[in-house]
Amino acid sequence: MSTILMVVLAVVIVALVAGAGYLLWSRARTRRLRQRFGPEYDRAVEQHGDRSAAERELMTRQRRHDELDLRELEPRQRERYREQWEHVQEQFVDTPKDAVEQADRLVMVVMGDRGYPTRDFEDRVEHLSVEHGRTLDHYRRGHDISARASRDEAGTEDLRQAMVHYRALFDELLLVPAGGRSGDTPVPGHHTGRKAHGS
Repeated sequence: MSTILMVVLAVVIVALVAGAGYLLWSRARTRRLRQRFGPEYDRAVEQHGDRSAAERELMTRQRRHDELDLRELEPRQRERYREQWEHVQEQFVDTPKDAVEQADRLVMVVMGDRGYPTRDFEDRVEHLSVEHGRTLDHYRRGHDISARASRDEAGTEDLRQAMVHYRALFDELLLVPAGGRSGDTPVPGHHTGRKAHGS
């Protein structure tokens, strides 16, 4: 076998090995991102129309998230926030629109105490998606109903659904420590069937 042929064969083998290695790495990355972001992974792919672009964005979110100083709430904080939520639920019967506005604000307050930025909605969503991707759609729906309510475009049933949506994320923020190290992690969607009042 000539030297040139041997060199060409070696180059081909190296290229095949490198290609196989990249494919395995790419699949492992996709698997990790799917597991980490849950439904947010598919949402990002749909928005970008390209898997690679979506995965780059999700990895950027993860890097930004890793820079946050997230912290677990103290038991007293959790209890205080639960009491505040119960108060908001009681108000729903008489003033549902005001109750939804207060639920939205309470969720943001809890986010802030956990260490999440609360500047604007999209920024909040991106940071939350890293650890709360499986309940994030609830937050989006609750926020959307709140926006419609501010324009008097949401009925009482819509507002009740907003409370249910906010409650799903609220419960996770209270129960899941930074990094998901607690054994009391709630089952995603566990609270989606609760009613706004008396849940």
